[in-house]
Amino acid sequence: MSRIEIRELSFSYAKEERMILEDINLEMSSGEFVCILGQSGCGKSTFLRLIAGLEQPTSGELLIDDQPIKGASLSRGVVFQDYGLFLWMTAGENILLALKQRFPQRDKKELKQIALNMLEAVGLDTSVYDKLPKELSGGMKQRCAIAQAFSTNPPILLMDEPFGALDAVTRAKLQDLLMKLWSEEKPQKTVLFVTHDVDEALLLANRIVVLGQSPSQIIYECKISEEHRPTRETQFEDSFVLEMRNELIRQINQDVTRHIL
Repeated sequence: MSRIEIRELSFSYAKEERMILEDINLEMSSGEFVCILGQSGCGKSTFLRLIAGLEQPTSGELLIDDQPIKGASLSRGVVFQDYGLFLWMTAGENILLALKQRFPQRDKKELKQIALNMLEAVGLDTSVYDKLPKELSGGMKQRCAIAQAFSTNPPILLMDEPFGALDAVTRAKLQDLLMKLWSEEKPQKTVLFVTHDVDEALLLANRIVVLGQSPSQIIYECKISEEHRPTRETQFEDSFVLEMRNELIRQINQDVTRHIL
């Protein structure tokens, strides 16, 4: 199981009086794909870091399967926007490092094969195993980061705007890859995906949560049933999806207006 529960969560950095996040309540069922949507600077990345155990809340509770989050854990895979790869290690060594920590009793040869298989699963040639990050394009580095996160088979996957810096074609390919990996895996991972892109959220998520401007609270959320789940072919044609898209944009714009006035 990988159920996430957040109760009355508030957060501010040390020596700062202004809250970044304030009184957030959220429950995520096991296997849900939830997109956290909001404008830049609203605290989305901070929210993700709290669930990853990389920050501690100022107040409130963060629970996974009723157990408090007390720090980082290999049960939560994290994919950062800047790839999170060690520059002095090859792509394969980066993946192998995570695998050794996750499966310390397994043979190195077995772990290397898992890494090679995962590189192929994300559409990369196995020759990438021996390449340094500087030898790879942005899309290839992001595929390596996804391979690293999936290789350790964590029940929870946290992704912080992982495709934000990529070109449109590479971004689309990796979105499709992520959906394929998530949908085909049994049991499905619980995915929390941070983005500021409404269309990306609609395409990926079966639930969207919108954070307002700092101090951030949840200002809107919606669920997307399988019946209404958009595809690339329908996302700009289906009336239900267009209505949902307009409502998400309206909620964000209203929140921006409230903070300007």
